[in-house]
Amino acid sequence: MDVRGPVRRWKGYGKPKRAELYFRWSLYLMAWMMLPANLLVSASAVTIPHSITTVRVALVLSLASTLVTLRAYRTSLDHHLQRPGEYRRWLIVNATLSVLGSWFLLLLGPSSGGPSHPQGPPFTALITAALLGAAVGPMSVGLPLRRATLIGLGLMLLVAPAVLLAGVDHTTTVGLLAGTTVGLAILAGSCRSFAWVTAVVWELDSAREAQSRLAVAEERLRFSRDLHDVMGRNLTTIALKSELAVQLARRGRPEATDQMAEVQKIAQDSQREVRDVIRGYRTADLHAEAIGARAVLRAADVACEIDLGEDADRLPPPVQSVLGWVIREATTNVLRHSEAGHCLIRLHREDGRAVLELENDGVPAVPLPSQGGGTGLRGLRERLAAHDGELTVPEAAPGTFRMRAAVPL
Repeated sequence: MDVRGPVRRWKGYGKPKRAELYFRWSLYLMAWMMLPANLLVSASAVTIPHSITTVRVALVLSLASTLVTLRAYRTSLDHHLQRPGEYRRWLIVNATLSVLGSWFLLLLGPSSGGPSHPQGPPFTALITAALLGAAVGPMSVGLPLRRATLIGLGLMLLVAPAVLLAGVDHTTTVGLLAGTTVGLAILAGSCRSFAWVTAVVWELDSAREAQSRLAVAEERLRFSRDLHDVMGRNLTTIALKSELAVQLARRGRPEATDQMAEVQKIAQDSQREVRDVIRGYRTADLHAEAIGARAVLRAADVACEIDLGEDADRLPPPVQSVLGWVIREATTNVLRHSEAGHCLIRLHREDGRAVLELENDGVPAVPLPSQGGGTGLRGLRERLAAHDGELTVPEAAPGTFRMRAAVPL
């Protein structure tokens, strides 16, 4: 059971989730704004000699319409974000309640005085805009705009007779419906823009994750390509010379021994070349990793500041290699586990040690990777331990992650 407070849960969400919650609750607020208008209409009915049952029905209808509208907004936004859900059913129920509610509230009037309202046209405009807005808003999110527009106009035509029966003349009715059309267009555009921006935020987040996976895939392809270039030719040569040696041996030719000696030499050369490839893959150049980290982070829209100082070139090659691995792993962590906008990489000497500090912002309020036992940091600790080095995660400001790698010189 999650016992964290709302504030901590909010801080634990990533930026895409926060953006979605913001826009989602903005849509919900539009549904709740309809409730005071309907309650005001229902309360005004008390001043007219209605039965208490009619007033109660108006209040229940207003609350039910608001709750259904909330559900329609939720399912429509989920559909817009390509998540499963029954959104059509809720849109139909919501539109039906809106039309029925409009007729019911518009026709509230004195039991013996006909359908006219003492409140006049403003009363009618308020009912029409509120209830039609409750229907059009979710439709603009869950349906294509053209279809939502046509359905919205159809709903307005269904409500128009109730406006006339409420005692409003034809000219005023046309004006009210025209004004309502403009208001509904603005509402539909706002709701649609909220849903569109939410989808764009999630698409950008997916693109960022895809970029990280592509970087890993590219490195694997480079390694496989190097192995193919090294082993392909040598294995082909070994196969051909082995076949030639077999044929010579069958004929009793002494040259078979020379061919097998060449096969042995090629195999030994292949082993050495494979070791060189693996050594090059497992050895990370400090400057190359720093430049690569800056390029990858800038491609992900993360400002990267690097300060390696003047002593980086004079560091022993093993120290440069292990610190290059620290930069590589830290860059991966920034891309995968944070919403960083700025990253700092700084190298300096301290008490006979080379100290590499890395800091980035945009960290959610969740346990630090060092506390969670991540395999990446565990692997870096093992690499540093082989050189008597250590990896620490000092305390940092909220939303900031700091990592410190120190290697004796």
